[in-house]
Amino acid sequence: YKVTGVQTCALPIYLKVEVVLDGRVPVCRHIEGETFLVEGENLVFHEGQKVSMYALAAVLPLLPAKQRETAQSDWMSTDAEVACPDPHCGGRFRITRTQKRRFTHAETTGLPDARETPYWKKD
Repeated sequence: YKVTGVQTCALPIYLKVEVVLDGRVPVCRHIEGETFLVEGENLVFHEGQKVSMYALAAVLPLLPAKQRETAQSDWMSTDAEVACPDPHCGGRFRITRTQKRRFTHAETTGLPDARETPYWKKD
């Protein structure tokens, strides 16, 4: 596969993931209002913040999909909350798209003949 010319795309690559309870009772350690960020491929936690690994495992597979443009009627565009996997826990994670970033194909590809400086080395 050969890519020719400069190809760019803008993706909502920055996300905020916030703990919401909305009156529900958590079983796991969920503190309403705690957040972490997704910046490209990186999860950014605030100093001293803790997140249940089981709850994080529930939200992780959805984050890359939330970073992509989706149709307005797609559930990935309309549904923002992910439940804690414990069926008795009231904790939820609200995923919000916060910012887009423009990328060139050459900044993000693994194709040897098409590579430039990776986007994360330009920051």
